[in-house]
Amino acid sequence: MTSPQDFEEGHRPDYPPRTPPPPKKPVEPPRPENQADAETALIVQPRLRARISNRRAANWTYEAAKWSAPKAGGNTVDKLRSWGYRIGEEHTAGELAARLVTAALEDGGSRISLHLADQDNKALILVLSHQPGHAPLDDMLLAELAALGVVSCGVDTDQEDGGRRRWALIDV
Repeated sequence: MTSPQDFEEGHRPDYPPRTPPPPKKPVEPPRPENQADAETALIVQPRLRARISNRRAANWTYEAAKWSAPKAGGNTVDKLRSWGYRIGEEHTAGELAARLVTAALEDGGSRISLHLADQDNKALILVLSHQPGHAPLDDMLLAELAALGVVSCGVDTDQEDGGRRRWALIDV
């Protein structure tokens, strides 16, 4: 079998045509020009968003008003009962939800969202204030929540995803 030839020029082209190899990636990113930039450079990792998956969940949005806290407590208890938990009057789930919403009201936003999820006879109550900026931390809130018998609780601030987050994990 013969390959095609260019009879006018008198040479045979290479098949397939030769292409240069792709450029290699550098082993590490380029270093800063001067040492001062290297010392001030911060490594910023993206913050994980709150995600509730593979379990029963419910959420409600409330406007920032005084009536939101008791309504949030009632909705929380009603939903836990509809999921089959025997919540008595002495259980603190409603009080916890109301206290978390009251703390979110202090941030000054226009709306508040409450998220509820359950797994392994524990319930997570998460409240977002949807207010950008850093509000002062309320250390007394965590002490109050601990006194109500939570398994764990916490507060953190996120500029992009809902402002201040307050959460509590309780046994049901």
